[in-house]
Amino acid sequence: MDSTRTSLAVALAEAARMIDGSSSVEDTLAAIAAAAAVSVPDIDQVGISVIHRGGEIETRAATGQLVWDLDGLQYELGEGPCVSAMLDEPVVVVDDIRNDQRWPRFAPRAAAAGLRAQMAVRLYHEDSTIGALNMYATEATTIHRDAPEAAELFAAHAALALGRARREEQLHEALQTRKLIGQAIGVLMERYGIDEDRAFGFLVRASSTSNVKLREVAREVVDRTNQGRRGATS
Repeated sequence: MDSTRTSLAVALAEAARMIDGSSSVEDTLAAIAAAAAVSVPDIDQVGISVIHRGGEIETRAATGQLVWDLDGLQYELGEGPCVSAMLDEPVVVVDDIRNDQRWPRFAPRAAAAGLRAQMAVRLYHEDSTIGALNMYATEATTIHRDAPEAAELFAAHAALALGRARREEQLHEALQTRKLIGQAIGVLMERYGIDEDRAFGFLVRASSTSNVKLREVAREVVDRTNQGRRGATS
């Protein structure tokens, strides 16, 4: 096994250890980006982007200021390899961006900032797009032939880390929703002298009639009650 493949194997093993360990998602993504930057041939800077449900794109990890600048430029313009990887082709390779015509607004500004070549790889979680792994070359004008395969391995690790974060976030939201609905049921039981089932039915009917999520109906009940209590004690 040559030194490049050995370095890649070690970096991937460390990324897997961090994903399975107690490290935060931010620390894990930062480590993956840093490992990719030193392990993928001819790549100098690496970033990890996430696309939110509303379509907003955010950089969650970056190895240098160039990543923040060029990621932000792509989000602002709505074009570039990162955007294309998330919306069009899952792997986008750009050799000598100074002569690339695919992104007429992004390419010249990126070249002026020092970019020479770029690669972006889509991140998946349960068959849905969650972001992209963005790799920037400031010295080489072409992407190394081994780079796409290596990048896809790092992208898989980044997707696993983000998938873990999404599951934890969903679990937290579910627990918060359950707690909020329980509080609202308690308020209605006390206010109207009804049992738990009738109080829950009240919330469900209010949600259906108003076309507002059950969680938000419950939040409104709890917030109004808390406001009333504060007003009574002031």
